[in-house]
Amino acid sequence: MKSMTKGKPLRLILGFAMPILLGNLLQQLYNVADASIVGKFLGSEALAAVGATSSVQFLILGFCIGSCSGFCVPIAQKFGARDYASMRRLVFNSAFLTAVIAAVFTAACAVLTPQILQVLNTPVNIWDDTYIYILIIFLGIPFTLLYNLTAGILRSLGDSRTPFIVLAFSTIANIVLDIFCIAVLHWGCAGAAIATIASQAISGLLCLLVIVGKYPILRPESGETRISRSLCGTLLAMGIPMGLQFSITAIGSMVMQSANNALGSMYATAFTAAARIKMFAMCPFDAIASAVATFCSQNYGAGNADRVVTGYRVGSIAAVIYGVLSGIVLVVFGRTACLIFLSAGETEILDAAALYLQAIGYLFWTLGLLNVNRITVQGLGYSGKAVFSGVMEMVARTATALFIVPRLGFIGIAISDPAAWIAADLYIIPLCLITLHKVRLTLASGERSEEVESTTRKARMRAAV
Repeated sequence: MKSMTKGKPLRLILGFAMPILLGNLLQQLYNVADASIVGKFLGSEALAAVGATSSVQFLILGFCIGSCSGFCVPIAQKFGARDYASMRRLVFNSAFLTAVIAAVFTAACAVLTPQILQVLNTPVNIWDDTYIYILIIFLGIPFTLLYNLTAGILRSLGDSRTPFIVLAFSTIANIVLDIFCIAVLHWGCAGAAIATIASQAISGLLCLLVIVGKYPILRPESGETRISRSLCGTLLAMGIPMGLQFSITAIGSMVMQSANNALGSMYATAFTAAARIKMFAMCPFDAIASAVATFCSQNYGAGNADRVVTGYRVGSIAAVIYGVLSGIVLVVFGRTACLIFLSAGETEILDAAALYLQAIGYLFWTLGLLNVNRITVQGLGYSGKAVFSGVMEMVARTATALFIVPRLGFIGIAISDPAAWIAADLYIIPLCLITLHKVRLTLASGERSEEVESTTRKARMRAAV
């Protein structure tokens, strides 16, 4: 456990972010391993099949992951406030809600898989491979939720190191399973999905074992293992908006991917390769945002408004600096990076992928600002207000797909992400600044109330004497 309520904010945020960054890089590494092994062993059409449903994965898995992240916000606040009994009750109820979400989403997605592929305009030549791949991913939703909840709980307590170590182990397992299932057993795209889900299961179970064995503070005591309607309401009030945030954003991505798939399997392949590079480059943004969220949540729980504001500023500056530098790399070296997935002879596909990476590279820093501002609002308990930033992204991507892609083709796909990030920034940055001001006033008012109450108690004691 590590409290972030004392110490230098920059050092705490960067120290907390580093294991998350390494863990995210490892997670992307096994995503890259999937794509690379599929592309090299099974060909470009199989690679397109693996990536053809990335937007719907973001829609469904994003809701599940976002919900788990939301559940962990009040847990972090109670840890910062040192209210461990309430924290344990929140952990138990969050586990119950996660199990319900897992059951509902797994059943619904498995049944509706064919309809989902139709909505995405999945090309006929990759339909079968796409179907089996995404079906297996859907069946593994409980394992994805298990890892994200347990890792989120650990991070709420200031432990970002354990999830990293767990991911390191599962990444190695994923790569080994990829090669075994695809190159040895010849299971095709199904093998790639099985390897991914098996790795998620390993990650979740290992984090659960650490929670049970290493953190007695999380072991429930008498009366703390009851399902509470009020606590479930608190958790859902945080989790559902954060889940919807991911899903609403993904709806725009689905519209965009549907438009891209309609351009043909060549562009589906290019988008898949470029998206893998983009996700890899986004890892530091996610790490910084997660660190800022935990920092702000704990300090908000501890009633320290100045440290909340400082943490936000430090995170924003770090995100912008990284965004500018990584954007330059995407612009200059994006095409070369795509050779990880594609052969040098596939020039048209490489050119399209490079165009996409160049378009996002110039404005990549705007995504960093979006992540930090949104996660700060969510970490302070105002996740419902942050949802509209996802609506802005959805509207921008949908408008691009409907009005620009028909005229400019893949160029429209390439500019859709930067357009979405800027649109969301125009809403979330002012909202975050207003929220920080409100939090400062709220905490200051609370401190004044405590002083008044203390003064009143002393006056009554003197009167009694």
